[in-house]
Amino acid sequence: MAKRKYAGFWLRFVAWVLDGFILAIPLGFLAYLIPAIHPALYVWLYYAYMESSAYQATLGKMLIGIKVIDLKGRRISFLRATGRYFGKILSGLIIGIGFLMIVFTEKKQGLHDIISECLVVKA
Repeated sequence: MAKRKYAGFWLRFVAWVLDGFILAIPLGFLAYLIPAIHPALYVWLYYAYMESSAYQATLGKMLIGIKVIDLKGRRISFLRATGRYFGKILSGLIIGIGFLMIVFTEKKQGLHDIISECLVVKA
């Protein structure tokens, strides 16, 4: 089996920025149409659905050429993708250290990746 190539901090950061641009207009439109539903709900659904789909990646990740897998290299479930998404809140709450861990861990995992037992790899 070929050695996995893990996606580092900057690749993941660029994918996140791209996702922000991609989501800005549809989220604004949805927030206008259905003001009772907070845009954060749509963001969670987007990340959890896309990362647990056959694509295994958000649109930003696809553009960069990276995807999310479990520790055995398989596609993650919607529940695991949800845990990973909400784990990012914890990664950010501790002054971003959970994200900075990507730079220093062997498999380039952030705290949210470790908690959800996921890897982000080059596709």
